[in-house]
This record gives sequence, structure tokens and C-alpha cells, in this order.
Amino acid sequence: MPRQLLETGDGLISSGSSQSLLEDGPKPSSQSPSQSPFQGIKSQVTESQSTTSTMASQKSKTRLVRNSQGGFMLWHGMKLSGLARFLKTKPPIHWTRLHRLLSLPPAAAMNSVLAAAESAVYGRAVQRTEVKQDPLFVFGYWRSGTTLLQTLLSHDSRFQHLGLFRAMFPWHFLLTEKLITPWTGWALPKGRPMDNMKVTWDAPQEDDLALCVMSQISPSLVTAHPSNPKYFWDAIDFNRLPEQDVQRWRDSLKLLVRKMTYSCDKQVLMKSPFHMYHIPLLREMFPNSKFIYIHRNPYDVWRSSLHLRRRTIEENCLGKKPFENAGHEEELIKSMKFGFDVYERDRMDLPDDCLHEVRYEDLTSNPIETLRATYDQLGLGQFDALETSLQPELEAMKNYKKNQFTDDPVWVNRVYDELRPLFDRFDYQKPGSSDPASATPNQSSRSPK
Repeated sequence: MPRQLLETGDGLISSGSSQSLLEDGPKPSSQSPSQSPFQGIKSQVTESQSTTSTMASQKSKTRLVRNSQGGFMLWHGMKLSGLARFLKTKPPIHWTRLHRLLSLPPAAAMNSVLAAAESAVYGRAVQRTEVKQDPLFVFGYWRSGTTLLQTLLSHDSRFQHLGLFRAMFPWHFLLTEKLITPWTGWALPKGRPMDNMKVTWDAPQEDDLALCVMSQISPSLVTAHPSNPKYFWDAIDFNRLPEQDVQRWRDSLKLLVRKMTYSCDKQVLMKSPFHMYHIPLLREMFPNSKFIYIHRNPYDVWRSSLHLRRRTIEENCLGKKPFENAGHEEELIKSMKFGFDVYERDRMDLPDDCLHEVRYEDLTSNPIETLRATYDQLGLGQFDALETSLQPELEAMKNYKKNQFTDDPVWVNRVYDELRPLFDRFDYQKPGSSDPASATPNQSSRSPK
């Protein structure tokens, strides 16, 4: 069995510097990478060796930076009926997390009351709302750059996105968002648990967060069941679910899009890696929808996804956080293979003007031209206004600090061997190769069918 990958991404920050270091690992090389308009977003992979004494010396000079969700958990947005379904899955519970469990019934009761009040005020109007423009969906495997792409697209004034408050409280945001968000922003964490992306109530979020709250069908349930992959696989493969469960998910998504459209008549911009597994269903629900698929070096995706899963389990589980020896490394490889196979099959049925593929490395090194190509391919309209509005965002992102990891050669080889079709399809080289493809971006384009 390959040894556990040493990863941090929690970002060890030198007490006298803003440079990120490796947790329990050697200090990255001081050699400066080539500069780019997106310096700091670009992947920073370091491999080096050091003696135990050197490592201990480095740790004594560093402090661990961890972004916490504080008192917020994914489950706090559920109604009583949703909480009952969630608890019926029997998530592991430990007395050290009892405070988390006890906070759920009062939150669920409050959400149920507010949802009923919102329905009384807005219910009929929402049901009569016509969605004139089907959503634009952004997807790709977790940690492929979907959040970055969604954030940049959200600067287009023709789109509306799902903000954090709406994602956490989808049952009653029409009634409560304007009342609560102006005076509660101070309670939010400064950054997301898995990286340094800024957190605000309006920050673009995955719609899967809202769909988990509404339907209890979501890959996010793995954070409550760290040792049981069943709920993760049920969500990415609807063939495993009863029809009534799939219908509940469909109804939740339709209601969410309708509520967003009622609140604002702009086209809805949706983002979730989860949607990569359900393209035919989304096309059935929204026949005129369009899709942007973003891909990244598969090893970088796997490594960063491992960190994401670890941190979200720590922040949302009700049990003892049994991450180690739970097989998450293998499960991620399997789900990446499954996602790639499903995407390769389903993309063939999409018209050319309904799908565009974006290379993460292109987006970080040349965001303007990459987005312009996306607009041209999908016929999204004029790009100049977005280009102008993006300039402050691109400038701010130069200072973004990316997670850094040290690579285990055993896992490098394992991921490369298992995901070789993915590496080949998108022209990525094996990590550590003399000419890594991730360092030489190619033009973003859709592969011929």
C-alpha cells in the first residue's frame, strides 16, 4: 500500500515572511518562479529533501494558518424534514462533537418557520415565475479551478450567481437575505477552510451546497460519513438511487433556479463539480443550457482534492474525523476516472455551441484571452465590458497565496498510471517530467468529437 501523502495546504506562514511553507516538510526552494499576470494562483509544487533537524528548525519558525468555518456547518440550513432525512443516514457521532449535533434541531426549526413564512409571502409568485434563460453551468472535478472560473464570470453584469447566504439558506433567502446579511458579515471566516479564497455572504458558491440542504442528495454527505463512500457515490451515480430521491433533487434544483430568477431576471450562473456527472439530466431539465468544463493537471487535482476532503470533514463531521486509513486516496482516483468516462460519453451529445473546455493553466496565465475564447465559442455576447470589470480582480489575485504540497513519488506514479487516459486526453505530462505540460499552457479549446 502506498504510504500516506504528506500534504498541508493549510499554509504554514513564516513568522517573518508571507511565504507559504510545507507542514512537516522542508522549506520550498527560494528560486522565484516566472512571473505571470496570475502569479500566486499558478501551481507551486515543490519537491525537496531535508534532514529531520532542519525540518524541526523550520517548524519552530513557522505558525500554522487554518481557516475555520467557526460555528457554521453545512447542515445548519436544513429544515426539520431535511434534518430527519439526514439523521436517518446515521452519521457517526462522537461526544466531542455533541455541541455540533445539538445545534442542528434549533436551526432546523428556525429554517422551517422561515421557509413557511417565505412561502406564504412569495410562494405563488415564485411558482408563476418563468425561467426565460436556462442556466450557464460551470463544472469540472473538484479543485480543477471551477471556483476561480465562476468568480471571474460573475463579474459579467448579465449573470447572477448563487451567493453564500443563498446557498446556506435556500429555503428562505427571499425573505431573510436583505435583513440578515448587512449586519452579520463580521461573523464569517476570512477564508475558506481549504484555501485562501475570501469569504463574504455574496461570494459565489457551488449550488450543490444548496441542493444538499434541500434534498440531502449530495457528494458533500461524505463529510458526515468519512468512512462510508456510499453517499458520495449515490450522489454522483443516480442509477444507484430510487426514482423518488432523484425527483426530489430535480425539484430542488428547479425551485432554486426559479427563486433566483424571481429575485433577479438575469441569467443564472451555476457552478458545481457534481454537475459533471449529470449532463443529460441537466439538458433534460434545461434544454437550452450551456456548459463550461474546466480541467487541470490530474495529479494536482487529486492532491488538492485530498486536502479539500480532509478539511471539509474536519469542519462538518459529527464524529471523530476518521480520515486516515479510510481509503480517500483510492476513492478520489476512482471518482475521477468515473467522472472522466461519464463526461467523455455525454459530451458527444452536446452541440458545439453548448460546450467549451477551459484549461486551468491557461486561465491562470492568460485569463482575458481564455475567457474571450469561451464567450466566442458559446455565443455569450459582448466581452469588452467583462474585460474592463475584471482588471481590479486580476490585480488583487496576484497576491493570492496557493496551498503548497510535497509529493510522494509512490502516489505520483499511482495517480499517473490510473488516470493515464485523462493525462493523455488533455495533454498533461507526468509530474516531475522535464517538460511538464502544466507549465506550458495550450490554447483552450474543445477537443474534436
